[in-house]
Amino acid sequence: MSPISIGMPLGPAGSTCGYCGPPGERSATDSSFNKAGLIASQLSCGVYQKMIDRGWRRSGTYCYAPDLRRSCCPQYTIKLDALAFRPSRSQRKLINRWNRFVRFGNDKDTAPDRAKRGSTNSHSRFCLVSSIHESEKAFFPETEELQHKFETTLERSSYTDEKYALYLTYQGQIHHDYDNTPMSFKRFLVKTPLIREPIPYSTSPPAHLPIHYGSYHQLYRLDGELIAVGVIDILPGCVSSVYFMYNPKWEKYSLGKISALREVSLAQEIHDTGASSMTALYMGFYIHTCVKMKYKGDYSPSYLADPEEYTWHPLEVCTALLDKYHYATFAHPEHSLKAPAGSKDASPSGENVEELTEGVMAISSIQGNMVTLVPVLTSPYWEDENAREIIISCIRALGNNLAREVILEV
Repeated sequence: MSPISIGMPLGPAGSTCGYCGPPGERSATDSSFNKAGLIASQLSCGVYQKMIDRGWRRSGTYCYAPDLRRSCCPQYTIKLDALAFRPSRSQRKLINRWNRFVRFGNDKDTAPDRAKRGSTNSHSRFCLVSSIHESEKAFFPETEELQHKFETTLERSSYTDEKYALYLTYQGQIHHDYDNTPMSFKRFLVKTPLIREPIPYSTSPPAHLPIHYGSYHQLYRLDGELIAVGVIDILPGCVSSVYFMYNPKWEKYSLGKISALREVSLAQEIHDTGASSMTALYMGFYIHTCVKMKYKGDYSPSYLADPEEYTWHPLEVCTALLDKYHYATFAHPEHSLKAPAGSKDASPSGENVEELTEGVMAISSIQGNMVTLVPVLTSPYWEDENAREIIISCIRALGNNLAREVILEV
C-alpha cells in the first residue's frame, strides 16, 4: 500500500522579501508572496516530488508555492540534469584543490603534482564520482597516509548540539542572523513530513548510499570536526537541496559549490546502482535578479519550470526572457510582465470549482484508529467562505491530479 499524504491547506500569504537587500534595509515594496501553503503532517516522497515539479518547496513541515507574478523576486524551480552534467574547468579545480589539501596538506597545484596526475584531469577524462571520493578516508586503504582525515556521512535528519552550534556560527557570521534557538533550528532543518520509503535498487548498493528515500543530513568532518552539513531530500526523481551550512573558517574552499557537486555525484551513483528514475539535482529556486542565487546557472544543463504550465525549459532560453521581463513565462511569453502584478490574481477565467475539487478528499472525523473521509465539497468547512477560499487556492496550486493524492485536514 502506498504511503498516505496528509496536509492542512493554507491560503495566500505575503512577507518581506529575503533576497532584495540586507536586513534592516528592505523596503515595504520588497515583498514576497505565496499562492498557497500546506502544513504537511506526512507526505509520500512521490507526492512531494510532484509538488516541487509544480513549484512548491518546503521549510520543515511547511510547504509553499510562491506567487511569481506578485513577488519582487520571482522564484523559479531549477533542476540540473545530473546524468548529462559535466563539471566545468573551474568546478574541477575546486574539487582538485580540496583533494590536494586533504591528501597532502597543500592546496597549491605544483608542476610535480600536474605531472603525477598526467592528463586525468582533462575534461574528457575527469570522472566526477571518483574525484569526489578521492579525498574521503573511507575510499583509501588503511595503509595509505593522508595529511587530513576527511569523512562524509549520510544520516536521517536529526538534532544534535554539534549541528546546532555549527548552524549558529554559520547564521551569525555569514547572514548576521543571531536570533536562533534550538526549536527554530529543528523547525527549519530537522523536522520533515517525508515518509521514508525503500529505494528500488536493481543491484545491492554500496554502504555509503542511502537505502530509503526521505530527508537527510550529509555531514562533512575534517579531522573529527564537523565543518559543514548539507540538508537534502532524496526523492524518486532527484536529490533536492534544502540548505547548506558550513564553518566560515573554511570559506576559501567554496564548500557550498563543492556540496552541489557532491550532490550531483550522489544522484549519479544512486542512478547507476539501479534506481533508474533518479536523474536530477534540484537546487531550490533560481532568482534572476539576485546575484547570490544566480550561481545555480553555472551548473549545466539546467532547466527552469514554467510558472504556468510547469514544463521544463533550457536555462539559456529562459534567461533571455528574464533579461527583458520581471516575470516571465517560457511556454507563453506573451503572459510575461515588466513589473510585479499589482493585486492578487483573480480566479482563472471560466474556472469550474466542481471540476477543480473533483475526487479531492478531506478528513471528516477521527475516532481512535478510525478516520472518516468525505469529498472536500461536502466538508463542513466548505460552508465557511474564508475556509473555502483557502481550500480552493491550495487545490489550485497543487492541481487536481496531485490534490487527489493529498488528504486535506480542514
